[in-house]
Amino acid sequence: MKIKLLVIILLCQLSYLLNAQNIDLPSDFLSKKFYAGRREILREKLPANSVAVLFANAIRNRANDVDYFFHQDPDFLYLTGYKEPNSVLLIFKELQTANNGKQYNEILFAQARNARAEMWTGRRLGSEGVKSLLGFEQSFDAVEFSRYDINFSTFDQVLFFDFKNDVRDVPKDSTDLYDLIEKFKTKASYPKSNGVTLAIEPTKNNLNTTTLGSLLADMRGIKTKEELELLRKAVTISAIGHAEAMKAIRPGLSEREIQGLQEYIFKKYQAEDQGYPSIVGAGHNGCILHYMENYKPSITNKELLLMDLAAEYHGYSADVTRTVPVSGKFSPEQKLIYELVLRAQEAVINICKPGTSFKEIESTARITINKGLKELGFPITSETDRNLFYPHGCSHHIGLDVHDRGNYDSLKQNMVITVEPGIYIPENSKCDKKWWGISVRIEDDVLITERGHELLSFAAPRTVKDIEELMKQPSTFDNFTLPELDKVKPTIKQ
Repeated sequence: MKIKLLVIILLCQLSYLLNAQNIDLPSDFLSKKFYAGRREILREKLPANSVAVLFANAIRNRANDVDYFFHQDPDFLYLTGYKEPNSVLLIFKELQTANNGKQYNEILFAQARNARAEMWTGRRLGSEGVKSLLGFEQSFDAVEFSRYDINFSTFDQVLFFDFKNDVRDVPKDSTDLYDLIEKFKTKASYPKSNGVTLAIEPTKNNLNTTTLGSLLADMRGIKTKEELELLRKAVTISAIGHAEAMKAIRPGLSEREIQGLQEYIFKKYQAEDQGYPSIVGAGHNGCILHYMENYKPSITNKELLLMDLAAEYHGYSADVTRTVPVSGKFSPEQKLIYELVLRAQEAVINICKPGTSFKEIESTARITINKGLKELGFPITSETDRNLFYPHGCSHHIGLDVHDRGNYDSLKQNMVITVEPGIYIPENSKCDKKWWGISVRIEDDVLITERGHELLSFAAPRTVKDIEELMKQPSTFDNFTLPELDKVKPTIKQ
């Protein structure tokens, strides 16, 4: 029996070694040339005699022996294309010389191949796959990091993101992320107090935990042609999801059904994930900015439905919100609030061009909304200040993060930002009761072009007229039914 088991294991190992990359994948992933270019640009920005050190994301536990699906750290993905955990990347400003005399300026320590583990949790590239598929000349299994001969004290600056000390130590695994971080801390003389590692002061000695973020913000805030192609797909998929949901919405559906409908459409277009937890809030639930329960079992024809859902495609996330009347037609009060939010959004979109400041974007939206609310009789004391009816900002970058890295001074060509004003009127607000329970957010994704802007999320209607017209159309999901649970009974044979 033991011999038979050994043969099976050996055959599995051989199969995985031969077929690790022999799998069907989409053909529109970013190329290894793209990632090499990103590393080269970062290298050019690094200060003299420095090294940047980046770690893969942590595996997060859901419960017991079940983990959440792994999602790579966006900065690590941006520079490598590597989607696995338990790895560390070093990028050097100047050429380094290995013991064998070979020179290099970057090195990736990757999760090692393991046939038994791959049988359970999926294929791994290993160091050889990193070389062949991701274009690294220097790549080793993570176990080699402990033996890697590097003296961080010889560098003027060691750039990295400070640790939050929230990574699990996997028992009997000396190459997990926890151990990689601990080995780095030892090699870099990371400060300790009574044996406990502490958050360090910026640029204390040669350890710099502030500069890397700003360098990557400069890069990630301006999208390349290749990135824009993926973002367009993510945004278009998201906008189609919203448009199809509008046709399917009717009283009696649950918030969760509408969430599932849109997320199915994302998957139909091969989007790997949602860009963030989906928000589907009917009536007063829409007044909760990050409402994610989506638990209301039956929406009513008197309510507005706020839907903030978007797809993540090959790592790039859209961010789109639409608000629609469950009945298919806005009430007079709903229409007034909706068109005020739309007017503020249009005012902002119209000024989106290179040179416009984010401060101007925020003030344009806020003044338009506050002035309009005051005209409708709301107790607005200042047209320029935030208030409970419009408590959030209007714009942020999107990309590998839904709130992406980027600078917030002024707009530049090839930035992609959201424009998302909103008005929220919870029950018992200090205003006429006729407004209570109305919540409206309209969020679109906008590309800054050479002289102006391009609305990427155009496929999801925004005007009152267009929304009401679309909601009259039949839906693909109109005839979709499932068995009633209480009528599903076992067949008992006598």
